[in-house]
Amino acid sequence: MTQILVIAKEPRPGRVKTRLCPPFTPGQCAQLAAAALQDTLRAVTATPVRHRVLVLDGHLGDWPLDGFTVIPQRGGGLDQRLAAAFTDAHRLHPVPTVLIGMDTPQVAPALLWTALTALSDHDAVFGPAADGGFWLLGLRRPEPDLLLGVPMSTAHTGAAQLHRLSEAGLTVATLPRLTDVDTAADAYQVAAEAPGSLFATALRAMRVKARQGT
Repeated sequence: MTQILVIAKEPRPGRVKTRLCPPFTPGQCAQLAAAALQDTLRAVTATPVRHRVLVLDGHLGDWPLDGFTVIPQRGGGLDQRLAAAFTDAHRLHPVPTVLIGMDTPQVAPALLWTALTALSDHDAVFGPAADGGFWLLGLRRPEPDLLLGVPMSTAHTGAAQLHRLSEAGLTVATLPRLTDVDTAADAYQVAAEAPGSLFATALRAMRVKARQGT
């Protein structure tokens, strides 16, 4: 048995994807974040996993979240919130756990399944991001010390996290590198990689409106 966690923020203007503004407005940033989160939840739903948990900062109102247990984020810095997400979800379901964010709408169920199955013969699984961070982290036995104190949101976050896992003596499987959406250039690249995604559809609609001047 395994579980997937999605750690996410409520897609509210001014709170999400702020590095996309400009050229996008805060409202458009929120729309893109909402589409990315929906794509992510769809990919997780399509993955054959026993438990699905959304670790949420905020509220999603009447979003359909069938099949997901929703728990709140807690902690200050991102390292604390990630460690708490693993701890709280593992308390609910003490099984190997894979965590992803809402920044990779191009992620496919097959890749998530690869991450889950890697935990059958590795202690951890790691998905590096193009910006030097990571888009996925899986742990067979989550421990807060594997994350607490790792510097987040830097060009060296991924290397620091891998070093922490190595220091703990864990065996680590590595997944393909993905681009997470932080900048407008990232957004266009990811949309091109996943043209059928809700994220790409939302971005195309914004470009059409911009050309029409509406």
